[in-house]
Amino acid sequence: MRGTQTEVLVVGAGPVGLWSALLLAEHGIEVTVIDREARTSARSYACALQPATLRLLDRLGLAESIIERGRRVETIAFYDGATRQGELRLSKLGGEFPFLLILPQSALESLLEQRLRAAGVRVHWNYRFDGLTEDEETVSAVIEELEGTSTGYIVPHWETVVKNRSTLRAQFLIGADGHNSMVRPRAGLEYQRVGDAESFAAFEFETEKKTADELRVVLDDTTTNVLWPLGENRYRWTFQLLRAELSGDFPEKERRSFRLGEPAIDERIRQYVQRVAHQRAPWFDSEVRQVHWCTEVTFERRMVAPFGRNRCWLAGDAAHQTGPVGVQSMNVGFSEADALGSILRKILREAAPLQLLDGYDRDRQKEWRALLGLSGGLKPHGQTNAWAVQRAGRILPCLPASGPDLPALAGQLGLTPS
Repeated sequence: MRGTQTEVLVVGAGPVGLWSALLLAEHGIEVTVIDREARTSARSYACALQPATLRLLDRLGLAESIIERGRRVETIAFYDGATRQGELRLSKLGGEFPFLLILPQSALESLLEQRLRAAGVRVHWNYRFDGLTEDEETVSAVIEELEGTSTGYIVPHWETVVKNRSTLRAQFLIGADGHNSMVRPRAGLEYQRVGDAESFAAFEFETEKKTADELRVVLDDTTTNVLWPLGENRYRWTFQLLRAELSGDFPEKERRSFRLGEPAIDERIRQYVQRVAHQRAPWFDSEVRQVHWCTEVTFERRMVAPFGRNRCWLAGDAAHQTGPVGVQSMNVGFSEADALGSILRKILREAAPLQLLDGYDRDRQKEWRALLGLSGGLKPHGQTNAWAVQRAGRILPCLPASGPDLPALAGQLGLTPS
């Protein structure tokens, strides 16, 4: 890495970190981006972009290119077992992008990195944030340059080691380094748990035929499950794991996000997906064929308080976490990066006071208290379906929206944010 100072250091080159850096670069602000990984996401793990996120991307002329790489979903159906209990029509939101866009995360990150490179900024891969000190004018970040080395003689394996340590001075630091953020604890920011942990198993697979071209959420008495349409005959089931499954029912050896190509294991996974899908969604009558990969992941309802202080601030998954269905954490992260970038531009280019950042914290706290159901949650109308009344708290993190889009979607199920 050349140079020992920059205006803004962005830690983390996932979607929110890349977007943060791009917004700053477009305003002519000197930005440095580091990430401990070797490159953008190599996996095809699908993510979903909400209408509000597509509107933000369109401001920089990126929406059309991203939409070409994804699949539009205009309807979200809610089931309880075999019964269809309600649906959301995103077309009722109006605007230019009345749909959810599902696309590989690798495609999104690659496009953002290309645009960032065109703006004169390249990501410094294999650089890990390790610590910080602050004074009134700057943040000094300790950064470790990483490299891989082969160790072992009888059974060699690849190991990451620290090649070099250096200090980079920045006027501001943005932590966009995910839910396992190193910036958050180093900055002394408290990560508050506000709900129980929930574990999910995700499987991307092919079927012999197409099912309905919609996203389907199955909310039964005890679990939340989602069937994501990814394209052609390819789908992803996300099953919430019950306590009994956590202790062994989910294929133990296959708790990984890569495949080894072992026929016996592949068949065991395939049978598991077919069986659980039939149990929880009797309407799913497609044959599960090849399972491309699977993983187990745990989500907790968490929120940082505050979202930052002085010259160090957080955006995206580094600051919050909720369930996976509504993809709220990543998408709200895009709007957070937009708000934070606008404030930093005013401070750095218009001599605005540092206290503007206090407003960023207040707004984020208010938004996430609402999304996490801490400030009232969803309330039913007089004629609301009894099923929706009973599951209102679990429906909230399933809504792919925030801001004004949230009450518009919730209203279609007879619910209102309070």
